[in-house]
Amino acid sequence: MTSVPLKPSAGGDDNVATRRGGRKKLTWDKVSFFLVFLGLPLALYLFFVVSPFVQAIYYSLTNWSGFTTNFTFVGLDNFVKVFQDELFMKALLNNVILAVIVPIVTIVIALIFSTMVTIGGPSRGQIRGLKGSSFYRVVSFFPYVIPAIAIGIIWAQVYTPNGGLLNSILGLFGIEGSNWLGSASTAMGASIFVIIWGLVGFYMVLFIAAIKGVPAEIYEAARIDGAGRFRLAVSITIPLIRDNVQTAFIYMGILALDAFVYMAALNPDGGPENSTWVMAQNLLRTAFTKGSFGLACAMAVIAALLTLCFAGLVFLVNKLTGGSKDTSY
Repeated sequence: MTSVPLKPSAGGDDNVATRRGGRKKLTWDKVSFFLVFLGLPLALYLFFVVSPFVQAIYYSLTNWSGFTTNFTFVGLDNFVKVFQDELFMKALLNNVILAVIVPIVTIVIALIFSTMVTIGGPSRGQIRGLKGSSFYRVVSFFPYVIPAIAIGIIWAQVYTPNGGLLNSILGLFGIEGSNWLGSASTAMGASIFVIIWGLVGFYMVLFIAAIKGVPAEIYEAARIDGAGRFRLAVSITIPLIRDNVQTAFIYMGILALDAFVYMAALNPDGGPENSTWVMAQNLLRTAFTKGSFGLACAMAVIAALLTLCFAGLVFLVNKLTGGSKDTSY
């Protein structure tokens, strides 16, 4: 029997060349796709995000006043002046306090509320939240839809010592009111409360979405084994949504290391004994009141580096405590 030679298929040579490591030809469709969906966003990001950072670093090494084209390089002198400035160091300390307290307290409260409205219902039957949980979600999220500046102005009026809502309510119970924003012992605490009040609702909703992604079978199996609500939250919920908690911690840390809007609305002058003075307020005054943009840029660079260090520390702690592992169910 004679064998019939097989006829090579169309494009067979191209397929062989491809398999042998041949390079595919670039087409206009591929080039245009990369230009529109990669090149253009990258160019915009470099121009509007990276470029200002580079300019800030450049001007931080000069004595630029911000209003003239003449300036000279001074090296690291601005950074030396910043760390010798007692007011800036006080602001730095206040920002660190905010970065420690605000994320922790907000996350704890948001986790409690999100657990209550998702798995905090009856201990028998289907896994569900408390009765009326939809109403609680709307009420708790409401403060987040209000602009931060409006929140600050509203609470500044609430804290007013004479005729303010808070002191008026305390007076009904025979409790003497206080000058909440006018006392060094209460100004920072009152400001922290306002920031947390404005953030809890959003992160509660964020955690609710994360908890909803955990299969109900896991909770049911743990409940069969005798786990109560607290054990479900600590041993199942938090470990399975720890990446969401990490993200929330970083976002709130970045906000706390700024906190300009809240502090400017509550205490524009920094409060008594500069108890609520933050780096952003110090930067603004240095740049536009004192006309020292070079020094202000040095403050901005320090604030940016502090923010990066904070984010890196959160990632490191999460990794050392067993995070960033595969949590597929």
